[in-house]
Amino acid sequence: MDGLVMTGQLLLGLSILIILHEAGHFFAARAFGIKVEKFYLFFDAWGFKLFSFKYKGCEYGMGWLPLGGYVKIAGMIDESMDTEQLAGPPQPWEFRSKPAWQRLIVMLGGVAVNIVLGMFIFWMLTFKMGETYIPNEKLVSGVVPGKVGKAIGIETGDRIVAVNGTKVVRFDEITSSKVLMGGGTLTINRNGESKDIHVPGNILDEVADHGVTEFVQPRTSISSVAEVLPGSKAAAAGFEKGDSILSVNGKQITYFDEFQQQLMAKKNNKINVNVYRNSQVVTLMPVVGEDGTIGVSLNMNVPTESLNHGLWASLPIGASKAWGMFTDNAKGIGKVVTGQVKAQKAFTGPVGIANMFGAEVNWLKFWTLVGLLSMALALMNLLPIPALDGGHAVFLIIEMVKGSPLSDKFMERAQLVGFVIIVALMVFVLGNDIFKYVLN
Repeated sequence: MDGLVMTGQLLLGLSILIILHEAGHFFAARAFGIKVEKFYLFFDAWGFKLFSFKYKGCEYGMGWLPLGGYVKIAGMIDESMDTEQLAGPPQPWEFRSKPAWQRLIVMLGGVAVNIVLGMFIFWMLTFKMGETYIPNEKLVSGVVPGKVGKAIGIETGDRIVAVNGTKVVRFDEITSSKVLMGGGTLTINRNGESKDIHVPGNILDEVADHGVTEFVQPRTSISSVAEVLPGSKAAAAGFEKGDSILSVNGKQITYFDEFQQQLMAKKNNKINVNVYRNSQVVTLMPVVGEDGTIGVSLNMNVPTESLNHGLWASLPIGASKAWGMFTDNAKGIGKVVTGQVKAQKAFTGPVGIANMFGAEVNWLKFWTLVGLLSMALALMNLLPIPALDGGHAVFLIIEMVKGSPLSDKFMERAQLVGFVIIVALMVFVLGNDIFKYVLN
């Protein structure tokens, strides 16, 4: 059942993105009087389709292969490799008969729609949900580094006060692309002294291995036990909701990281935990599991602030978030090209994306992921690979510069090369997904 929910959300999200992307090409072509012969959600590979109908000279339908979609524009060499109509003279309603600048707009129509859609989604999310963040200046106890943070020299209790010389206002700036793309500098305050730590250029590769929580997390104090899992070792030992943890094995516990350290050091062993309950101290003796847990969730004292914005005030904030995702993805691809991040860690395919949506329907999470994917789809389509929108755009720009179109034979061969590249990328991404999420 979980798999069906994840797959359903994935297909719904992709369908929205594909339909609107192809609508960008469709309406741009129609605006310039270019005939559109087909508009398909998913591919009708080998002529198989789930359904189709014709309306005003265009065939609309849904294919069976959910790897994208397409519009077939008359007089254009595209992934269908249908060159029969190109044998005759150009017709006024064909793509090839229009000025290069009009054809360029048609090719970039889908990307433009994806960018606008991503900005619109984050605009609406910002308007409805506002912004909740951790003010960095209120993290008086500093941060807790994970494996990645410790490796570059961050220590427990350090206060990270600046990134690349700019004061940190919100904690999430520390785990943003400004830091995780590498090459920058963190200014920390350690025991009253200022110190600069260089962030290596390949840190994103390490974060991809271990997760962003293994970089740094806010150092938070424990308030009380929020929940005791039924049937857990904590339940067997007598823990109750609302217990305040005082000490573990005689060591006073203030922060969550101290509690974790004590448990990790005593895996498969019994420990003494003193808790404060109903105005008295109670000693409990749970056995720590192999994973270093006893089966409780804890209330943390995390300082947060919330901001609500009006409709128009939300627009620049939402647009900035969306554009930041676009540029972050572009920087990430640059890291892959330069070898600082391994491709198998950087790219996620349909299995990974379905896992992101999760087994429960959460509309806030759903639309956030759709917005993120919309910006990612825009960037991927802008890559200068033949058969993608970016490849077509490059050829049109070359045509505009040289004053004459590239030959049909060249375009056919370029499309074939692009098709092979895209198929190879799809096989790589899908295989990578299977290895990461299915076999492991």
